[in-house]
Amino acid sequence: MKIQKQVWALALLGAASGAVLAQTEPPAAGPENTLAYNAGVVSEYRYRGISQSRFDPALQGGIDFTHSSGFYLGAWASTIRWIQDAGTLAGVNTKGPVELDLYGGYKGELGKDLNYDLGYLRYEYAGNSLSRATGANANTDELYAALSWGQFTAKYSQSVSNLFGTPDSKGSGYLDLSASLDLGSGWTLAPHVGRQLVKNNGLVSYNDYALTLTKDLGNGLSLSGAALGTDARNGAYVSPAGQNLGRSTVVLGAKYSF
Repeated sequence: MKIQKQVWALALLGAASGAVLAQTEPPAAGPENTLAYNAGVVSEYRYRGISQSRFDPALQGGIDFTHSSGFYLGAWASTIRWIQDAGTLAGVNTKGPVELDLYGGYKGELGKDLNYDLGYLRYEYAGNSLSRATGANANTDELYAALSWGQFTAKYSQSVSNLFGTPDSKGSGYLDLSASLDLGSGWTLAPHVGRQLVKNNGLVSYNDYALTLTKDLGNGLSLSGAALGTDARNGAYVSPAGQNLGRSTVVLGAKYSF
């Protein structure tokens, strides 16, 4: 980032909320314990509307454990470039090519078609050198709560640490409104709007939006296409070449679940 070079880490805020983070479905019937895996590739990694891979493709994968009681644990990882893009700061060549998300929580029912999801999420950048370069720790902790009614979900996430290395940003919040609309024949349409509020850094707060179409091909394979973007115009969200990391685009993806 270019806000006094201290809040570069905000470039992480992007739009992969449709990956493993928006887990709001009620516990499914079946074995008492289940373990599932997924692996995929996307033409660009976006999280909360902001590019994490500087417009390049990214490899991703995860693992999820669920219990019939509603308790779950999981991990998900993706290649990234935003830490590397900070360049050389204070004599330190910044590095950190992988994002690892560790999460756990509980899902339950409040009534017919009304479900909730409460959890904790840790964004971990093992081995990254950003803190040595700027004194700002990119690792971030969030608590989240989601409420789903049928196909519609509202989710709120709040940081309990500074947000991706942004100074004095503890308590920042993200509101996510989304839906999962079954179109039949394996097609699903997922509209989304979100609002990222960065505490004590209001100039870099922004809105994001996405419309994702997914096709289930069977045997665990699915393809997706997402039209997305943001209203982020602040100089914090730019690539080394001066490109807007939150500009509107289309992201294509393929995912295998097993």
